[in-house]
Amino acid sequence: MTKIPDSAFAPPQIITGKARLAGVLGWPVSHSRSPALHNYWLRRYRIDGAYVPLPVRPEQFEAAVRGLQAAGFRGANVTIPHKEAACALADRLDPSAQRAGAVNTLVFEEEGRIRGLSTDGGGFVASLEADDLPVPASGKALLLGAGGAARSVAAALQDRGVQVSVTNRTQARAESLAAVLPGLEVVPWEAWEAGLGVYDLLVNTTSLGMEGGPDPMFRPSLKAASRALVVADIVYVPRLTPLLAEAEQHGLKTLGGLGMLLHQARLGFREWFGQDPVVDAETEATVRATF
Repeated sequence: MTKIPDSAFAPPQIITGKARLAGVLGWPVSHSRSPALHNYWLRRYRIDGAYVPLPVRPEQFEAAVRGLQAAGFRGANVTIPHKEAACALADRLDPSAQRAGAVNTLVFEEEGRIRGLSTDGGGFVASLEADDLPVPASGKALLLGAGGAARSVAAALQDRGVQVSVTNRTQARAESLAAVLPGLEVVPWEAWEAGLGVYDLLVNTTSLGMEGGPDPMFRPSLKAASRALVVADIVYVPRLTPLLAEAEQHGLKTLGGLGMLLHQARLGFREWFGQDPVVDAETEATVRATF
């Protein structure tokens, strides 16, 4: 059983009229552990502020973002299904977001400007390295999904020399992603399971397998996988997704989505609250205690 750190029960920071505010926009958003993570860091560093979950329907996304700006928020994280809409809404994109064509972090600047960042890819690679599972530069990776997270993860892996392929239930979306990331190979959805033997890394970047998602029992066959395949899932609720359970049954190394959550969050926290937080054992234990 995970020991809950004493700091997890520290009283919340006093919130004054000068509090710095941020949150996470998604639909759904009830699964997100970002509020637990950011509010833990706010207590740890004794910062006057708060971070809140913000359930927002896709058709209300822009209105919600403008409302947060007007209310004095410093910015927000963006999760499924808003990452590409956030990219279109931003007035300025950091290089990571330009490369990925998607945004997961919004920073509200002076005079109503919005800056968009993509920290998913860097956070994913950092989580691989933290678990001692780096993909060799000559390796091959297959990504399930072609949304905002897939764009960021694919770009980050390509930047490290990995050969990246993508598959998506709607092939046109996969082809659209390949059009903006040269060198990306598209694999038909119906063919990817049979072709797993050539890959070093499999990453589920979709909400398939997520608690409350479109298919929480998503459990594809991994019979054709190489014994060296690492199976990663960016879903972190539940901690052991059906895909990861299937991988464990085949004796494959696995990586859950919690590490990516922790590492991708650092840049946004620094932008909104002015402190570069540490991802350590206490941070992980605090968030794990919420499952």
